Amino acid sequence: MPTFDLNPEALKTYRSAVQVPGDFDAFWSATLAETRARPLDARFDFVDVGLKLVEVFDVTFAGFGGHPVKGWLLLPAHRTGKLPLVIRYIGYGGGRSLPIDHLAWPVAGYAHLVMDTRGQGSAWSPGDTADPVGSDAAHPGFMTRGILDRDNYYYRRVFIDAVRAVEAGRGHAAVDPDKVAVVGGSQGGGISIAAAGLEPAVKAVMADVPYLCDFPRAVRLAQRDPYLEISRYLAVHRDKLPPVFETLRYFDGVCFTPRIAAPALFSVAQMDTICPPSTVYAAYNALASSDRSMNDYGFNDHEGGGVFQYQAQIDWLGKRF
Repeated sequence: MPTFDLNPEALKTYRSAVQVPGDFDAFWSATLAETRARPLDARFDFVDVGLKLVEVFDVTFAGFGGHPVKGWLLLPAHRTGKLPLVIRYIGYGGGRSLPIDHLAWPVAGYAHLVMDTRGQGSAWSPGDTADPVGSDAAHPGFMTRGILDRDNYYYRRVFIDAVRAVEAGRGHAAVDPDKVAVVGGSQGGGISIAAAGLEPAVKAVMADVPYLCDFPRAVRLAQRDPYLEISRYLAVHRDKLPPVFETLRYFDGVCFTPRIAAPALFSVAQMDTICPPSTVYAAYNALASSDRSMNDYGFNDHEGGGVFQYQAQIDWLGKRF
């Protein structure tokens, strides 16, 4: 399809109208303190899945509310010394899948922790983590669960799970706790941005066509789900627009990136009808990091750079770790 958003030159200077809430830092600090009052209880159970060159561990740790969150840890079978860690967050609707889906980073010589996303994992890859928290009336999907109250919003739980995944991974004996990177595409990119903004121990962030950025523009411009879940919710709940967008300010990548000083590699696709390019640039242009770069794929939709971007990530991180 043709491009539909701002022209490429305008994107480079685009700034979102989203304003960071005055109590943004206090809200997240209190949420983290509440979470860290509970034990992390991270467990790594070896599983033999027939991969001779990679060791696989079934991971469980306590996320938001002490709820158990699953994951995989993959390590190169032949290694010396502590390894840099790459934590992957999954795209919308997907789960941790099977270990064989996650071989690139351990083959490249990294420890690789893959976090399951609570309540998801039944759309395109399997997951194993429940979300035991209920919700007010919501549109089908995850975008409007608890959307009228920042304390109850679904992504409050997910973002805290993401920080706890960093804590769990850093605590493993095979990991160098001073070399931690986060990576993800789409929803996983948005979660990566939040994790890097909340946890200073993250020393590099790779956000591929990230979702969950510049909500007011995204829900009006996106042409495919999941942003349209919010649009359809507001079409029914016509009186809820102010509280919806007030809640979303606390979860917007535009509000997290000014808190990221770590090196950052982003990607964007000019024909992306799920995460419009201006919403990606909105987060990127607000980054505090002086070491930042954007890979811009001019003729791609939400698949973005695909394997070209994965190779770029390995090359980029290798120069920093």
